[in-house]
Amino acid sequence: MDRPDKYAEVKEAIQEIYHQHKGRYGHRNIKKELDKKGLILDPKTVLKLMNQMGIKCQVRMKKYKSYRGNIGKVAPNVLNRDFQADKPNQKWVTDVTEFNLFGQKLYLSPILDLFNSEIISYTVKFRPSFDLVGDMLEQALEVLKPEDKLILHTDQGWHYQMAKYQKTLEDRNITQIMSRKGNCLDNAVIENFFGILKTELLYLQDFENIEHFIQELHDYIYYYNNIRMKSKLKDLSPIEYRSQIQQVA
Repeated sequence: MDRPDKYAEVKEAIQEIYHQHKGRYGHRNIKKELDKKGLILDPKTVLKLMNQMGIKCQVRMKKYKSYRGNIGKVAPNVLNRDFQADKPNQKWVTDVTEFNLFGQKLYLSPILDLFNSEIISYTVKFRPSFDLVGDMLEQALEVLKPEDKLILHTDQGWHYQMAKYQKTLEDRNITQIMSRKGNCLDNAVIENFFGILKTELLYLQDFENIEHFIQELHDYIYYYNNIRMKSKLKDLSPIEYRSQIQQVA
């Protein structure tokens, strides 16, 4: 009983990592963060220590449907579920999701780069007006370079059939493509992001009011882009991965 705890330093690091990620990381990701700190342990040992400390991963709404029938031009599905991209700004995907909190509806429209799953731009509004998508697109276009040859994939939502939206893409030589009607697998990557977002933010935290949720939403997207590791990105965050690849190039 009087012997010093040989895992005291590790437990302190586990506690720090756990709270930094607001309970979103389980023992496998915490082990990877410990490795970065030079604290090398077996995953089972990390899990055992977390159990001793009484902490565990906390991660365990209606989908917004923007389809209103054909009101404009529908683009072909050239992507055909090829979700791999060799470089940034080659393939983007976007969609709109809805939150219903405190008796109010809130809409999020992000653009995601298939190269590294980075959220390039996003807008949050109380109405699913055209500006929800239009403003997001204008922000995203600021990162493009003249040599970029971009494909932008969406579902057949009414925003993306609007002449104004399609002309913006045409003017920037961006190829517009769309999912087949009623086939969510064609837009699976952005749907997966919405699932992660709602699991790790909406269902995980309590919010004081709609303004508090909006602030936490902004914080989460920053966290997702800059801090949250992804195994397919060699355990780097989307922005860390892009930066590393660009340095090598």
